[in-house]
This record gives sequence, structure tokens and C-alpha cells, in this order.
Amino acid sequence: MKIVFAGTPVFAAQAMRAIDAAGHEIVLALTQPDRRSGRGMHLQASPVKEFALEKNIPILQPETLRRTNTDPQKKAQAEEAYERLSSTEFDAMVVVAYGLIFPQEILDISERPGRFGSFNIHASLLPRWRGAAPIQRAIEAGDANTGVCIMQMDAGLDTGDVVMDAQLAIARDETSASLHDRLAQLGADLIVKTLDALQQGKDLTRAPQPNVGITYAEKILKNEAEIDWALSANEIDLRIRAFNPFPGASSQVNGLIVKLWDSQVADDGVISPNGNIGDVIGFSGEGVYIQCGQGVIEVTQIQKPGGKKIGAKTGLQSIGDGEKRLHFQSKE
Repeated sequence: MKIVFAGTPVFAAQAMRAIDAAGHEIVLALTQPDRRSGRGMHLQASPVKEFALEKNIPILQPETLRRTNTDPQKKAQAEEAYERLSSTEFDAMVVVAYGLIFPQEILDISERPGRFGSFNIHASLLPRWRGAAPIQRAIEAGDANTGVCIMQMDAGLDTGDVVMDAQLAIARDETSASLHDRLAQLGADLIVKTLDALQQGKDLTRAPQPNVGITYAEKILKNEAEIDWALSANEIDLRIRAFNPFPGASSQVNGLIVKLWDSQVADDGVISPNGNIGDVIGFSGEGVYIQCGQGVIEVTQIQKPGGKKIGAKTGLQSIGDGEKRLHFQSKE
């Protein structure tokens, strides 16, 4: 089938590669404009654009798809995108973590006679965790399971009918990085199955999302990552893993701000609470035990400013002065 693909990050690029490898033809790619990143703040193409360039797929990078935008430049980009989509021959549109809202008139193009419409790969079991950050929010909430839904798009925020889904368990030591990779593979497999089924003329059952169990995965903000040690060890552990790799959980210890990358809740009896909230109360192999509002957490990997990720014990022992107990300051 001929596919218009819209997406931006690695999660989307993996699905794009799978669609191409399955023999479907991607005739047009939409992705966000190049962004400045890295220490040199150089313009960086998105992973979707990089793959499109590799495969000589035509690319559009509008800042908006809304032709009603009042900014002349953005309005012109939206007009160009609308005209290009209107004149392109394709069978279906696939949207994955694109980052722009699709107005109804764009969806209408994909629903013209003889076309199958627009399909979105969403990394949760809808209607749980609609929105921007379903992977991180699932871990932060302590969910036991998550998954991927292939959704027939409508104008709402992740409200369309589900045509295919698959579930997986969230591991006890799962981070957003590891869960992202597993869900990206699952999403790529599911969208290929969906497109293959459409090509073979199979009917896809469209299941409306239930009106109960709706939650929203708000975008992750950098200021969320500062740890409040008055929380329970379990809550802090979930946040450290949810915010790995972005934005990275952080805290100030003896006046120095460090990132916290790996952790686990200390088993009862391993170490007895014997300090104030935020105190380092003991050491393990490469880890440190920190007193929380309830329970003790073992942090095993940290990163000091400008440094690499290292074992927490090694990193923190170089901060301590030998007399004063190491203390993590709670979020104000």
C-alpha cells in the first residue's frame, strides 16, 4: 500500500522502518522542523527525517497544519502541506508521535473514497494514558501492565476507535528507556499487521474506547524531576525510573546537584532506618541507602555535573567530607 507517514522521534522511525521493510511504499513523510540540540546547538534532523533522506522519501516539515494560523509564514506552510497531501496518491496515513495536532480537514483527506483513513500508534492501553507521555506516566503510576493501541484517528486527543492492541507487563526494574524500546518494537509490529490486513481486504473491528478508566499523560516537565525525599521509597523509585532518560531525576546532596539514574526499594531488614529524611544511612556494593519519608531506597547510579554516570557509592564518597553525613535536600 501507499502510505503517508507522520512522525518525529526514534519511536516513530522504528515503525517507519518496519512499514518500509514490509514492502509498503511510503510516498510522503511529515516530520517536525529541524531543532537545535547538543552542546554546539546545531540544527538536528529528526530520526524520521533521517530515514526519509536515506530512502529518498519526499519530506514536509511545517510548523503547523492549521491553515487558520495568523502567522503568515506558518499559514503558508500549512497551506503547502494541505495542497501536497491533497495531490498525493496514497491509501492510508500513519501517525506516530508526530507532535502536531491534525485538524479535521487533514484527516478528511485520508478518508476520501478508496482510502482507509489515518491510523495512530499510541503507547498505552487506551483510554488509559491519553496524551503526550504515556510511557513515563505508566511507570510513575506504578502500573503493572501497558501496551500499544492502533487507533483510527479522529479530531479528539487520542479518542479514536481501537482497531488492534497488544499488552505487555512492566518489569519491576523498568525505566522509561527500556519500556520505550519494547513498546516501539511492539508498535512497529502491530502497524505492519494492521496495514497488511487492510491490504488483504480483511475487516478490522473498530472498538470504541470506553468512557470509564480515562487518564491523561501530561507532558513531562523538567521541574518534576527534583526528588521530594518526604515521599515513600516506592514513590521515589517509580519517579527515578519514570524520568530515565528524560529529564533525569535530580537532587541536591551536600550542596551539589546530581542526577539519579537507577534505584530500587530496599528490602525490609536489609538496613534499618536511622536518620533524617534525605540522609544517606548506609552503602551497598555500588549503591547508597537513603532515608525516605517511608522506607529506604537504594540508589545505584548517579551523575555529577559535567560527568559520566557512575556508581552511587563511588560518586557520593568523593562528595562527603568524612565528618558530615551525606544528606539529600528535599524539593522545596
